[in-house]
Amino acid sequence: MAESPVLLNKHEAERLLSYDDLIPRLESVMGKFSKRDSSEIIQPVRSVVPIQQHSGFLGVMPAYLAAEGILCTKMVTFYQRPEGSSLPSTQATVLLFHPEHGHVTAIMDGEAITAKRTAAVSAISAKLFMPALSEVLCILGSGQQARSHYDVFTKVFKFKDVRVWSRRREMAHRFVNDLQGPVRVCSSVKEAVMGADVIVTATGASEPILFGEWVKPGAHVAAVGACRPDWRELDDVLMRGAVVYVDSREGATAESGDIILSGAQVFAELGEVINGSFPAQREKTTIFKSLGMGIQDAVSAKLVLEKWNSEH
Repeated sequence: MAESPVLLNKHEAERLLSYDDLIPRLESVMGKFSKRDSSEIIQPVRSVVPIQQHSGFLGVMPAYLAAEGILCTKMVTFYQRPEGSSLPSTQATVLLFHPEHGHVTAIMDGEAITAKRTAAVSAISAKLFMPALSEVLCILGSGQQARSHYDVFTKVFKFKDVRVWSRRREMAHRFVNDLQGPVRVCSSVKEAVMGADVIVTATGASEPILFGEWVKPGAHVAAVGACRPDWRELDDVLMRGAVVYVDSREGATAESGDIILSGAQVFAELGEVINGSFPAQREKTTIFKSLGMGIQDAVSAKLVLEKWNSEH
């Protein structure tokens, strides 16, 4: 008889998941993924069920990491909410399974896992691609992804100027008031991004909000919103003029409106740069288009469970 699964809420998952532990595990698994050894990692492209009546989607993100003994799936819902809605745009649950016996070993809230692993992967991209002397960080958005990106980027890097823009100015001020450290709220995207060395786009936009003419040559953009084939955050000028990196070629060409609709060419996966098979062109304007991967959730959830087990 299998034991009952461990149940972990958002606060427990957030407490147990540290960036110091998470970043090296994500670097390792992204590199392994890009070697395309199907005996090592199996991860299909996310399956998505449209919920048209409510402007939402259900995504299912399974992954199996044979060497690590991790069998996992995340179920995530994401919605285009009307302005002023109090409902969250994204909610998620992660399941870990016993790879041999097949039973569920843990059920955990996926919100903190999604936020932290996404931000950690963006930080890995910045470490590889941002200008050697980077002083200005710009974050577009004021939700949970914006907060997790602020947390890890200010932990891993040193910026002299941090700027924030949100479509709703009151949300930007609320976001900034919760932060430790000097952050400036900007009244427009253009004001926020002009001269920025690193730009994070973490918005619910479905049309471009960041335009290439505003972006400093050599800047790095970590784009984590617009996860549907017809959604955009970045305009054609920026997409076509930059060196584009992705987490997964298959995911990017199936799901990223920024890549599909602009016709931009993918230069390399992040894992290919980690492996040394493609260069990090940090002297050029670079984009890391992040869509999220089941393997990222899997190693994050495994880390949470390991930490929980060590405490019990």
